[in-house]
This record gives sequence, C-alpha cells and structure tokens, in this order.
Amino acid sequence: MNERAPRVYAEIDLDAVRENVRALRARAPRAQLMAVVKANAYGHGAVPCARAAQEAGATWLGTATPEEALALRAAGIEGRVMCWLWTPGGPWREAVEADIDVSVSGLWALDEVREAARAAGRTARIQLKADTGLGRNGCQPADWAELVGAAVAAEAEGTVRVTGVWSHFACADEPGHPSIQLQLDAFRDMLAYAEKEGVDPEVRHIANSPATLTLPESHYDLVRTGLAVYGVSPAPELGTPAQLGLRPAMRLKASLALVKSVPAGHGVSYGHHYVTESETRLALVPAGYADGLPRAASGRGPVLVGGRVRRAAGRIAMDQFVVDLGTDEARAGDEAVLLGDAELGEPTAEDWAQAAHTIAYEIVTRIGGRVPRVYLGG
Repeated sequence: MNERAPRVYAEIDLDAVRENVRALRARAPRAQLMAVVKANAYGHGAVPCARAAQEAGATWLGTATPEEALALRAAGIEGRVMCWLWTPGGPWREAVEADIDVSVSGLWALDEVREAARAAGRTARIQLKADTGLGRNGCQPADWAELVGAAVAAEAEGTVRVTGVWSHFACADEPGHPSIQLQLDAFRDMLAYAEKEGVDPEVRHIANSPATLTLPESHYDLVRTGLAVYGVSPAPELGTPAQLGLRPAMRLKASLALVKSVPAGHGVSYGHHYVTESETRLALVPAGYADGLPRAASGRGPVLVGGRVRRAAGRIAMDQFVVDLGTDEARAGDEAVLLGDAELGEPTAEDWAQAAHTIAYEIVTRIGGRVPRVYLGG
C-alpha cells in the first residue's frame, strides 16, 4: 500500500520561534519580553510556541482572552501570563486562582476582580490599561484619576496588587506617524500620575512588535511581541523578515490531489473567471477557504509547485483550488508549498496578504483547525 500523502498541513519550526525571541530580546536588551500567544499563537499553536518562547528567554506570555490564558495553565505552563480582553461575568476567580495578570480598563472590571479576589481568598494581580489614543480598550485620560484612585484603594484593602500600567499603539507600524509621539507623551503623563498616587508597577509597557523593532524609547520595562515572534514582518514598510533578523516559523504545505491535461478554452473553478488560453496541465491543490486560505486571493494566491511560484487559477473554493502548470510536469502527491520563507523561494504570508488585500496577521491566524500542525525542533 502506498504511503498516504498529507492533504494539507502546517509545519511549525520551534527553533525559528526561539531564534526570533532571541533576536527581539536583542532589540530591547534592557526590557523583559512578552511573547503574545493569543489566537493559538497567531495560528502556530499556543502551547508549543509558549514553551519555545520561554526557553528562549521570554519572561511573560500574553493572551487576549482569559480562556486562552487558562488553557496555558491547564497545559502546565508556569511563569507570568497576562490577558486583557474581558467582558462582564468573565472567569475572574479562575484567573485569580491561576495567578494570571488581568487587565483593567474601567471601574466595572475592577469591581468584578475585587469580588473574585475575595471569593478566592487571595490577592488578584491587575494591570491598568491607559487609552493613550488607540480608542479601543483602555481608560480615557479624563477617567484615569478615578480608576487609579479606586485601584489604590483596592490595593490598600489587599484585594489587588497593581502589577503593571500599560497601553497600546495605533500606528507604530507607520514610522514617523504623528500619533506615535502623542501616545508616548500621554503614556508618560498617565504613568507619572499613577505613580504619584502610589501605584508601584512591576512592569510598564506600551511597545508592540513594530515599536520593539523601531522605537527604543518605548521599551520601558517590557516589550510585547506578537507577530514578530513567528518570523513575520509586522509591516512591509519595516522590512522583510530577513531584513529584521527574523525567520518564518510556519510552512503550509499540501499534496497535489490531481494533475490532468485540459484543452484550450476550458473554464476553471466556479464562475469560470479563469479560462485556459491553450492546451495545458492543471494541478489541484486540496486546500481552500475552509482551511484558512482567503477566497479574496482568488486568481492571485501564490503557491510553489515544481520549483516555480504559480498563482491560483480562478476561484479558491472551500476545500480546493487549481494552478495552471502550462507544459510543466507534476503528478498527484507532489508537494505544494503555500506559505514559507522568501529566502527559500517560497510564497510568504505577506505575499498572500497582498493577493487578498489584507495584512499578514490575518493570513497566519486564519489557518484553520482542520489543518494539522507538525512541530519541528521540539
């Protein structure tokens, strides 16, 4: 019996994750590093990548949701873990009992975490988030005094310990954008006020991946690195991964399901948006938008087959798409590389992002659950 060819799988190089963490630590040598592993480590696998990052010197792990943070603890991962996206009624007590740092942006959240701390019989670790201009989560400057005062009072009663003050940039991926300095100024002022009122944080942080790479003045005590940990440039303007000293950790591969000859004038895939110009050979790649490939990249999505980068011919369907090989030879079972390392001549997350008119963050995070991950360097 022939060995089964894998339909599609993501090969995750944990050595690349370690190398990237070390490279990012070198960019901010006086700060601790948080490896952000939200959204299943940007599609790469939260638990294996968290462990690899810690092995390379990451002293903090970051998640968006409390469920993501609790899953790390359930997997036996220790050390500092922070999560920041809360809604009323969230698992505050579970997070307190798991020694997770929780972000607080308003009085409702402070009230709920205080109640959870009392129920758990232990002090909650909280970090106050300042909205310095992003306009999403975080406390507005006009409300900062009230939140800080309430947090200091809660600290005095023993229900919380304010372990951090933090914020997030809006445009750090656009070097020179005027909002960057405005946010740095606002963060400095809001931090100074909190410290004047008695807050003594363990960590002060505002730098994300782009700021870690380009804004040393933003590094403070801790930098939060997300996409860069996985070897993907957070913005094309900042440089390619290789130019930034990073190496992509994910290679998305598939096995060709069929190769066949078709005549000139043959329509390909739904809607016949691609019609063959001459007799040609078509190869079927058994991966589609149910696996995370963006349908918006139809006709443009790149794939390496037989040593050449080719484009999706016509529509990307739910489970499959087609590439036109011309006169080149290939056969069922041959490898197709959809995502990889430009230094190896492979298509990249940025290539797919441009094809789909989106950003590389979306490309890697949308690789779906039915795509198995295979870990190297574990």
